[in-house]
Amino acid sequence: MRLVEPAGIAAAALWLPGGRSRADDAVREGRLRRRQAADLGHEEIPVAEDVAPPDMAVRAARTALAAAGVEAGDIGLTCHAWMYYQGHDLWSPAHYIAHRLGALRAVPVGVQQVCNGGSAAVELAAARLVAGATASTTASTTASATAPDWALVTTADRFAEPGFDRWASDYGVAYADAGTAVLLRLPAAPSDALLLRSVASVAAPELEVMHRGADPFTPVPRGHRPRVDMRATKRAYLHEHGNEPFARANRHAIGAVVAEALEGGGPDPWDPRLRYAVLPRFGAKTLAESWVPELAGRTGAEPVDFGRTTGHLGAGDAAAGLAELVRRRALAPGESALVFSAGAGFTWSCLLVQAPDRNV
Repeated sequence: MRLVEPAGIAAAALWLPGGRSRADDAVREGRLRRRQAADLGHEEIPVAEDVAPPDMAVRAARTALAAAGVEAGDIGLTCHAWMYYQGHDLWSPAHYIAHRLGALRAVPVGVQQVCNGGSAAVELAAARLVAGATASTTASTTASATAPDWALVTTADRFAEPGFDRWASDYGVAYADAGTAVLLRLPAAPSDALLLRSVASVAAPELEVMHRGADPFTPVPRGHRPRVDMRATKRAYLHEHGNEPFARANRHAIGAVVAEALEGGGPDPWDPRLRYAVLPRFGAKTLAESWVPELAGRTGAEPVDFGRTTGHLGAGDAAAGLAELVRRRALAPGESALVFSAGAGFTWSCLLVQAPDRNV
């Protein structure tokens, strides 16, 4: 989805808890082999010991709102994305977050697209802003056309035991706790931290079986095993299909989202002003073998791994990548970056963002 008029990213925030889980401890406890720890490449990852996931999202959102100088009451849409349990059954964390923030005129929406949820929520929010702007222009309402519309995207996950082993529930990924927030507006303003130029997403629904395996459906969560075990379902998939179907889909999807994000007026993939390709926060070996080689032949943007000290943040990888670009002031005016995420299902997404050229 290319935005004819870029949306402004007024602020992006990452909230990390103070607790830590160490890879050496997981090895000593027999949850992780030494070689697997080396392949992941994380010495330690953040753990929320006493903060529920929606409250992590609230904390990140308050930081973003304060940085932009925006009142929660001005927000028209809140989108909350998550991967794992949010703390209550049959309950909407998106509405809770809006309530806690005081975003009482917002329409809260929950987005449950596993690890790709943050990017999906950004795409949904941007589309809603564009649709609202189009409707305002058609109706010729001058006041609403000049005032910005605001949308807030949050993510939060807490991969707590005993239902989830953050080091050993999956291959090639260590799962960490965090909250993120991205504040979008249309039209954009010169003061915005970044501009959102496009969002590209590609899916391979036939790969949903990788997280289902050979298990029958059950009427309750964790009906087959006492903890989430993605290794078991992936072993079942690999036993029947081998690795090539996923590898082929991954190669195609990475190339497709890069091409789609840059088409229709985006920068040339080899333009030096396209500075960075911000990688998902997967294990070091997974990135080195499955992501960096695929990007090398498609763009000159420098691959950047912000995840060595955090691990994978569930639905929050892309939003955390945006927050890190903002925090580091990594892009000079007019420079761009590609921000990636991917998640079970499978879906791959790429956000094209640009630092505003404040001289224009």
